[in-house]
Amino acid sequence: MQFDDVILGRRSIRGYKPDPVPRALIEEIIGLAMRAPSSMNSQPWNFYVITGEPLNRIRAGNTERMVAGVPQSREFRIGQPFAGAHRERQVQVAKQLFSAMGIARDDKDKRQDWVLRGFRQFDAPVCIIVTYDRALDGSDDTPFDCGAVTNALVNAAWSRGLGAVINSQGIMQSPVVREHAGIADDQVIMKSIALGWPDHDFPANAVVSERKPVREATVFVGFED
Repeated sequence: MQFDDVILGRRSIRGYKPDPVPRALIEEIIGLAMRAPSSMNSQPWNFYVITGEPLNRIRAGNTERMVAGVPQSREFRIGQPFAGAHRERQVQVAKQLFSAMGIARDDKDKRQDWVLRGFRQFDAPVCIIVTYDRALDGSDDTPFDCGAVTNALVNAAWSRGLGAVINSQGIMQSPVVREHAGIADDQVIMKSIALGWPDHDFPANAVVSERKPVREATVFVGFED
C-alpha cells in the first residue's frame, strides 16, 4: 500500500476471523511501529503480545469481574468524562456502530452484548498491551510517545492486511491482565490493541468514523493567501 492508502483506508476493526496471526508478522509490525518518534529518543514503550489460552483467561477474568461490579482498576489516568463537542463525537460514532449492528436504542440485551465484546477484546486472536517504564510515570512526554507508537502500530498492521482497534475495555481489571500476561512490576499498563484478520462480514467493520475538517482544527499564522 501507498502511505495515503493506509492512512485514508484504515478503520477500527471490531470483528475478527479466528485465524491465528504469525508471530513473525507481529514482530515485523512492531519493528515498523518502533520507528515512531519519541522525546529525546527515550522510547518508553514496551509490548506484551498475548494469544491462545492466556488471552482467554484475561478475557474471562476481565469480563467476570466487570459484570460482578468490581471497580475498574486501569493504571493509566482516566480523566473526566467527555463533554461538549468531544461527547457529541463519542455519541455519533456509537450511533454509527449501533446502526450498523442493528442495535436499537431500547434493546438492552444487545447493548449489553456489545459492552461484553469490548471486555473480551472483541474476540480478536491477539491482544497487544502497551506499557511504559514505571520510572517515567508522571512524565508528560511519555503518554505522547506511547500514543505515537500505538498509532504507528495500527497503521503498520493495516498495511499488512491486519485489522486492529485501540481500546481500554479489555484491560479494565489490571490484576487479571498482570497475572496472565506476566507484566513486570516496573511497567505501567497504558492501552491495549485488539489485532487480527478482519471479518469483512461483520457489519461494524464497515463503519468509518467522521473527521472534523482541517479548517476547524487548524490555525495558520503568517501565511499569505
